[in-house]
Amino acid sequence: MSSKWKTRKVVIVGAGHVGSHIALCLMYGHLVNEIVFVDINPAAVEAQVMDLDDLASALGDSFIIRGGTYEDCKDAHFVVMTAGRSRRPGESRLDMMAGTLKVLQKVVDPIRESGFHGVLINVSNPCDIVTEYLYRSLDLPRTQVFGTGTSLDTARLRRILASKLGANRKQIQAFCMGEHGDSSFIPASHISVGGIPLHEYLAVSHQDIDTVDLDQTVDEVRKAGGKIVSGKGCTEFGIASVVSEIVIAVLHDEQRIMPLSVHLEGEYGAKGLAAGTPCVVGADGIEEVLQLELKPDEMVRMNNSLGVIRQNLDAINLK
Repeated sequence: MSSKWKTRKVVIVGAGHVGSHIALCLMYGHLVNEIVFVDINPAAVEAQVMDLDDLASALGDSFIIRGGTYEDCKDAHFVVMTAGRSRRPGESRLDMMAGTLKVLQKVVDPIRESGFHGVLINVSNPCDIVTEYLYRSLDLPRTQVFGTGTSLDTARLRRILASKLGANRKQIQAFCMGEHGDSSFIPASHISVGGIPLHEYLAVSHQDIDTVDLDQTVDEVRKAGGKIVSGKGCTEFGIASVVSEIVIAVLHDEQRIMPLSVHLEGEYGAKGLAAGTPCVVGADGIEEVLQLELKPDEMVRMNNSLGVIRQNLDAINLK
């Protein structure tokens, strides 16, 4: 990615709850110079811009915050995709597929035609399906078109494990992988606390081996989003912080390992679909897609999750 694209300008497609909270996190982190909202609802754009501009004023900062068009993608460092149908109580993310793709069909051509050549971060659900759709539509390398994937699931996993173990969540290394959805799984062989493998940590901290029931834990992770949606109508804070962390990793060339949804080119024996796996994130987006060594039972779960994604991709007949 040429340095001429590194403008610290972000275009957020979708001016709803998620888009506005992403802008909020970026502003509080002083991460970008310009935030542009693009949405089919001009009244929503105007309201979000005014409200966030008040925040900028209160902070004493000189952010540029405005509404715009897809032409603004031309020199954007980042495009963050949040457009699509909202998740309703009781629905899975896959239930949103038809409605979201209908919206995105009107979005991809203008972004591509703008000459955008920066980093596109997809948030829209179902994340893996949409990420693959965007990757195939935008003629950019997979390193620059990827989704938040299982990063939010991973944040929830660390929160839940910290509670079960009585440990600081910053000390917990663990990933969710596969679909950002009901077939996600936890590779238990890669869980550690402060660098100590989980089974060893339980022993040295004098905790029962059954302290962490991983089947129960993955079930809690999978149901967390639905529980939040049922209680307040949407999820917004967690995913906004995930996007902010991705932006930080790119801007500071951190070479940070994050579980993201990326187009697979043979990793885990899969091609032609996007799924969540740990990736190295740096200045050019995804610097490397990591293929973890999974135990046989973990590989079965990965294959199952990849199968769910494949089945739904085949159902919509992506070209």
